[in-house]
Amino acid sequence: MSVLVTKDSNIIVQGFTGSEGTFHASQMIAYGTNVVGGVTPGKGGQTHLEKPVFNTVAEAVNEVQADTSIIFVPPAFAADAIMEAAEAGIKVIITITEGIPVNDMAKAMEYVNGKDCRVVAPNCPGVISPDEAKVGIMPGFVFKKGNVGIVSKSGTLTYEASDQVVKEGYGITTAIGIGGDPIIGTTTKDAVQLLMEDVETECIVMIGEIGGQLEADAANWIKSQGNPKPVVGFIAGETAPKGRTMGHAGAIVGGAEYTAEAKKEIMKSCGIHVVDSPAAIGKTVAQVLA
Repeated sequence: MSVLVTKDSNIIVQGFTGSEGTFHASQMIAYGTNVVGGVTPGKGGQTHLEKPVFNTVAEAVNEVQADTSIIFVPPAFAADAIMEAAEAGIKVIITITEGIPVNDMAKAMEYVNGKDCRVVAPNCPGVISPDEAKVGIMPGFVFKKGNVGIVSKSGTLTYEASDQVVKEGYGITTAIGIGGDPIIGTTTKDAVQLLMEDVETECIVMIGEIGGQLEADAANWIKSQGNPKPVVGFIAGETAPKGRTMGHAGAIVGGAEYTAEAKKEIMKSCGIHVVDSPAAIGKTVAQVLA
């Protein structure tokens, strides 16, 4: 079974009528994703891409039973969009927007805590359950259905990992892009746990990067559970200079424990199959599943 998004998810797009929302919503609909409408304040009552437009998320929840949202709202308003979705009863909130002010995101996560919902990202490619739902900006054709779950901080490496797994004759249950910003709603450990609890997922690919301790936390949790499923791990940023942000706002080497080398050692000590190059992900998955 897939996690977070399925063929039964009722998905709305916040920022529906903007250029980004329009482009990616049309791609999602073409993939077969169950997009039931969108939200753009002031444009309620119109239709867009042959779907209804609502002024608020609450209207979308009431009228089309929306339970999942994808957010393409500019950074200054994106935290408000997250809180609005949570307040309206949306269960899965996937935020594509990059560059949300850290202070805004901290307030949004504090607001969301205690509500019955899960925030994925921000600054991520989204979530895809192949042949069921593509809720994000990833190229759908790269993903085929199968028994390998992917958790990744990197969008591009998510696509690369999936492509390799598929070329080895396997496929993907769900790929979760957790986002590269300093404050994110679903951690590496949270996403790995979802896939560990999924009966169809037999192996997990965990892609991290320098900075922070998300991968170490996930690795220690996996070990504490007795390594119930094989995990293949990769850490990006081995050659990154210390103290410089690399690509993602959260990717910065502070202390020695945040380097790629240190993270890889922790992961290895926790029984994870660590690869030194992303080119080895697919082959390693094939080996552990053989």
